[in-house]
Amino acid sequence: MAKLRTRNHKVVLARSAGGDAGITVLLVILGVFMFLPMLYVIMQSLKPLDELWMYPPRFIVTSPTLKNFRDLFTLMNISWVPFSRYIFNTVLVSVAGTFGHLLLASMAAYALAKIKFPGKNGMFQLVQLSLMFNATVTTITSFILMSELHWLDTYWALIVPAWGSTLGLYLMKQFMEVVREDLALRQKVEQSLARAYGSFTVASALMSPEMLEQALLCPKQSVSLETSTENVMSVEVPRYEFKLASEDGGNIYPYGFAQTSGELDDAVRELGDILPDLLRLAEIEKATQLLAAEIERTRRRVNALEYVKIPQMQQSIKYITMKLDENERANTIRLMKVKDMILQEAIEERRQTDAAEGAGV
Repeated sequence: MAKLRTRNHKVVLARSAGGDAGITVLLVILGVFMFLPMLYVIMQSLKPLDELWMYPPRFIVTSPTLKNFRDLFTLMNISWVPFSRYIFNTVLVSVAGTFGHLLLASMAAYALAKIKFPGKNGMFQLVQLSLMFNATVTTITSFILMSELHWLDTYWALIVPAWGSTLGLYLMKQFMEVVREDLALRQKVEQSLARAYGSFTVASALMSPEMLEQALLCPKQSVSLETSTENVMSVEVPRYEFKLASEDGGNIYPYGFAQTSGELDDAVRELGDILPDLLRLAEIEKATQLLAAEIERTRRRVNALEYVKIPQMQQSIKYITMKLDENERANTIRLMKVKDMILQEAIEERRQTDAAEGAGV
């Protein structure tokens, strides 16, 4: 938990410039270290065969070539399953699985967040429990289930499990609950602030500006704020905790009661009472903003997949199909040419044989 201190009504992190520089250097070193395997894979893909099988192996490629990619593309095109089929399967499963999951998860999340029914908490605990298991753990049971449903070697075996994923359900349910609490808390805070501002307006009318400024010049109560973060499905949401220097609720008036009005007391008391709600509201609204941004990123990925990637894949499939048809026509023409050459050679040999037989006679 990081402790924060306040300065001019702003929360600033008590960390030195040397600490920032050290953390930056450490992150750069870790980033370079994590990038090295990806760079090695790229280098290996660009190596010709003589460098690829060289011992000891070299990290940097000296004669980069794209022949490996051309050979792979050619091999995929002449294989039993064409490369375009892999692209089509990926696009179909991704789009159908994503849209189905968003539809079912949003409806189930709304029911868990908004509707009260028996067994609601138990169902959500099962959802949380399912997040502890990796998909690899349930591979055998999923295979048995798909086999019983006679869905093996079909698209349903890949699409339906994506619909039943609990990740999106958990994220949407948390978002809906936070939004509901945010609306209720905002309404409560706005009502309290309206009462406090009303009392303060009346106090301003009854007291002189100098007296009012002197009464509120030195606050009697101090607040220490501590902040931490909580991971909600890879989304870091803030958590705020504050402590008052004095737990006595009546020890918030920094002035005497002789020359001040009761309306000022009401305004100060209202502001003191809504301070916890204000901090809670700030925490909830920030969490709502972060969760909404994560959901928006997911929606953008779906839109990019639907309106950008799919048309690109369709163009690629069309281009690959045209190239395959062109190669097939070229092969047909080549075979016809070879056949004509063989037939011509056979005719020439037959003529030479007939000529030799005629000369012998």
